[in-house]
Amino acid sequence: MLPDLDIVEEPLDPGKFPLDQIDVLILTTFTLLPGDVIERLPALKFIQVASTGYDAVDLAACRSRGIRVANVPVANSASVAEHVILSALILLRRAHQLDSQIRKGEWPLLTDAHDLGGKVFGIVGMGRIGRALATRLLPFETSTIYYDTVRPSPEEERRLGLTYVDLPTLFESADIVSLHVPLVPATQGMVNASLLGRMKPGAILVNTARAEVVDLGAVRPLVAEGKIHLALDVYPEEPPDFSDSLFQAPGTFYTPHVAGATREAQERFVAETVKNVLRFLQGKDPLYRVDHLPDPQ
Repeated sequence: MLPDLDIVEEPLDPGKFPLDQIDVLILTTFTLLPGDVIERLPALKFIQVASTGYDAVDLAACRSRGIRVANVPVANSASVAEHVILSALILLRRAHQLDSQIRKGEWPLLTDAHDLGGKVFGIVGMGRIGRALATRLLPFETSTIYYDTVRPSPEEERRLGLTYVDLPTLFESADIVSLHVPLVPATQGMVNASLLGRMKPGAILVNTARAEVVDLGAVRPLVAEGKIHLALDVYPEEPPDFSDSLFQAPGTFYTPHVAGATREAQERFVAETVKNVLRFLQGKDPLYRVDHLPDPQ
């Protein structure tokens, strides 16, 4: 049996609910929960983030109070993986350019399109999304290389058709580089001018992780000069500054932080969130706890 519950939308709004009675808080993707707000919730015991990213939560403040924090890392891995392949195909096949030309009444006879099959696909971060992406690349017959600080087992590498390389080698070798790392101190600005300068002419960089992983200042001149192509789903500020030169550059494809936001993924987020809150209320330890992990930036 579960205890009686009071479920309140936007409980932190003044007068909505007594703050000293909130013991479970569910956060949506972009809700900030800094330390000063956590201090106002003396009864808080569990925070469920209804998304994969949890960098909006002050984990240090939660640890100091023994507040458990969990995310939902299993809901949108397939959705993001599909979006990455979509982005790569759009840029490889020049689909965005062809669509624009057709809408202008033009009828191009030749294109500079490329197959995905046979390309070297580099995956940075072999967590759930990285594995989901590698699985979906198998039918395309890519040569898939990856880098991660924690390697899968040799058996899983063979099953997913993966070859481990160091990070500079990945950027030198890959025709497409896709980023799937969390934002922590070690990954902030990880994709810098040095790594970007190693990319093949015309190679594609896809970022569906966190914007701060990439030094956009180093990306801009390379994209403007057509040296690399770029697909972004995440930005330092959202919405971004649309006057940014990146949005005028050719060979680019942009989406508004929706890589994992399919209807099916949203249904999975809701289901996993409810199940995990019920686990906590039943006295069980929540799944997918992140309060022991390093503080996100």
